[in-house]
Amino acid sequence: MLSRLRGLMGRLFHPLAKALLAAKVSPDAVTVFGTVGVLVTALWAFPTDHLVAGAVIIGLFAFLDSLDGTMARLAGRSGSWGAFLDSTLDRLADAAIFCGLAAYFLLHHDGPTRVWGAAAAIACLVVGSMVSYARARAEGLGMTADVGIAERAERLVVSLVAAGVVGLGLPVVVLVVALVVLALASVVTVGQRVATVHRQALAATAAEPSTTVEG
Repeated sequence: MLSRLRGLMGRLFHPLAKALLAAKVSPDAVTVFGTVGVLVTALWAFPTDHLVAGAVIIGLFAFLDSLDGTMARLAGRSGSWGAFLDSTLDRLADAAIFCGLAAYFLLHHDGPTRVWGAAAAIACLVVGSMVSYARARAEGLGMTADVGIAERAERLVVSLVAAGVVGLGLPVVVLVVALVVLALASVVTVGQRVATVHRQALAATAAEPSTTVEG
């Protein structure tokens, strides 16, 4: 569903993408701008208890993922460099979001909420990085691992929505539970990707011509 939404956003961004290209703005500049926006917002808004503002602004910047991709396609610049830059900066943006949420718990809560919230946010960061690494490593080996229940889009939506509704007045336990569930779902996703790559590796081994040694 989220991938279809991203495709829809790409079509909606088409006029803006054309206007930016006409103004000599490069897709890479939009990618970097979006990442810097997420970094600044996440490391300011969440630690200072501006959860709603952080969730909304980061969500808006996240849509730039669709904008820079649309610009690259229109300019005929889609390629390995753009994909590499986008993926690398996505990891940086994710780190800022979950570090910001961990700081929120450490600075504004105490007791079990402080411990569980910060730990869950850090777990989301660590295991989420493993999810992304598993796919990247698989593709580097000529295989695919684009499966799982908690890909990057889902992780962003769950964390930002949970932060936003807590900022609007729901109990902070909602955010804690959301992050714990998200961390567990990310662990499952890593397992799904490992299993997928394992099956492909076994199939590739079975398809290799066998060699016999003659005496």
